[in-house]
Amino acid sequence: MRSVIPDIQDAPPPSSLSGRDCLTLAEFSREEISLILDEAIRIKALQKSRIPYTPLRGRTLAMVFQKPSNRTRVSFEVGMYQLGGHALHLSPEEIQIGKRETPSDTGRVLARYIDAIMVRTFDHGDLEELAGAADVPVVNGLSDAHHPCQALADLMTVREGLGTLAGTQIAYVGDGNNVAHSLAIACALTGAGLTIAHPEGHGPDTEIMDLAESLGAAPHLTVDPAEAVQGAGVVYTDVWASMGQEAEAQKRKQEFAPYQVDEGLMDLAAEDAIFLHCLPAHRGEEVAAEVIDGPQSRVFDQAENRLHAQKALLYLLMG
Repeated sequence: MRSVIPDIQDAPPPSSLSGRDCLTLAEFSREEISLILDEAIRIKALQKSRIPYTPLRGRTLAMVFQKPSNRTRVSFEVGMYQLGGHALHLSPEEIQIGKRETPSDTGRVLARYIDAIMVRTFDHGDLEELAGAADVPVVNGLSDAHHPCQALADLMTVREGLGTLAGTQIAYVGDGNNVAHSLAIACALTGAGLTIAHPEGHGPDTEIMDLAESLGAAPHLTVDPAEAVQGAGVVYTDVWASMGQEAEAQKRKQEFAPYQVDEGLMDLAAEDAIFLHCLPAHRGEEVAAEVIDGPQSRVFDQAENRLHAQKALLYLLMG
């Protein structure tokens, strides 16, 4: 087996993704999303088999953080190391996008030093400006509007858990936030059905829903969580107050209380349904402990898959 490793390592990316950005997932076709997921599953199998796979030897990823994160930093940094490259962490104190210098200047300068840029920030417009100026791949690690790397891990987890994406019914219960936005785009590109149940006034962005419709199908929107979950193969939720919304957290607890995913709500889903949450989770708020720690939960598989999905993405974009 080890004799074929050099061929695997040195093979060029089997796609047209090299050099491109990943800001929303809408940049990719259905076939390209499938390719990323296939590659993620292959890379995960290599990792589990402890087969060395270092196609990004000598490459460097700049990780620009305007928002702190546990999973994003660890998964990208470890991922680059496992692929043979190096990741450079740049904190908000070191790079203040749009304050110390313009996003476009940041992109131009970093592109002279490194091979790709991952940005975790607030304003999606700043990310787009940076990516437009940089002539290396730029990956959205999270913005207020989109969370594409999370959606790739979500798709990978659903495919592993249920065997397919096309035709799978996914229920997202809670805030129509960046996670819901990227999930909508991901489902449109893979043929999975999506229903989003949200409190009044907390639905997803209409322009992003229109984008999802142009890519395949818009999610069904409802204010009734029971309607969304009925017969679903996947039940997904997220925190009620995201980073930057701390001031309204108490108000949101009251508005979102009927949207907790508990055992009663899960009973409405398909018998073999799985539960997802992008973490961090607040047990007793958006999800009951019995659900997130129960047998239907795949949240830690989902967290692990951030590593493998991002490794596949980096390999295909940077190769």
